[in-house]
Amino acid sequence: MLKVDNLNVYYGLINGVKGISFNVPKGDIVSLIGSNGAGKTSTLKAIVNDVKKEAKIIFDDIDISNKPTHKIIQKGLALVPEGRRVFINLTIEENLRMGGFNNTENYDKLEYKMLDMFPRLKQKWGQLAGSMSGGEQQMLAIARALMSQPKLLMLDEPSLGLAPKIVGEVLDTIQKLKDEGITILLVEQNAYAALNISDYAYVLENGKIVLEDDGRTLIKSDEIKKKYLGG
Repeated sequence: MLKVDNLNVYYGLINGVKGISFNVPKGDIVSLIGSNGAGKTSTLKAIVNDVKKEAKIIFDDIDISNKPTHKIIQKGLALVPEGRRVFINLTIEENLRMGGFNNTENYDKLEYKMLDMFPRLKQKWGQLAGSMSGGEQQMLAIARALMSQPKLLMLDEPSLGLAPKIVGEVLDTIQKLKDEGITILLVEQNAYAALNISDYAYVLENGKIVLEDDGRTLIKSDEIKKKYLGG
């Protein structure tokens, strides 16, 4: 589904991501884990061409390396950014319409599906997004991204700042999306949560991939336990 080859990301003279390569097979959940500043968010931004980069990126058999962001989104890739970034002065419905602006013919069907998937959004339908809790905003951000009917959904730190119960709900939702056939690329600082639902994972340190394996194997790794799981 997604193949990233020799990705370098630059911020001025600083090389933030240093020649990493990885694959996201169709139908899988693949995670990028690592500490702050490891290059995880920069990697996601590079895939949608939102930072200065060098790489060959193939998505669904199409070279998207140099395509503008809106064209990449139209090809079936969506990003839920870190910090949610919902439109706080718009209602839930207006946020969903923004997410489906390229998919208006399916809006009504998808709106119904989102409200069924996220009952809290239905309960607070008329409210402004800015009046919602962090967990509710995260659900709205995911629903907004799904309005474009993506083949690949990228999520950047979806558990950040959320209560443990809400983290569990978000992770359950990610698993359900996989079950529906959506491929997931997940960036998470909560290494245990990410690895527990991942088919495969890559560990980033200082802009480089230093370890990779299937999620359950990495959970058992002494190195991962020591660095990321408090073991």
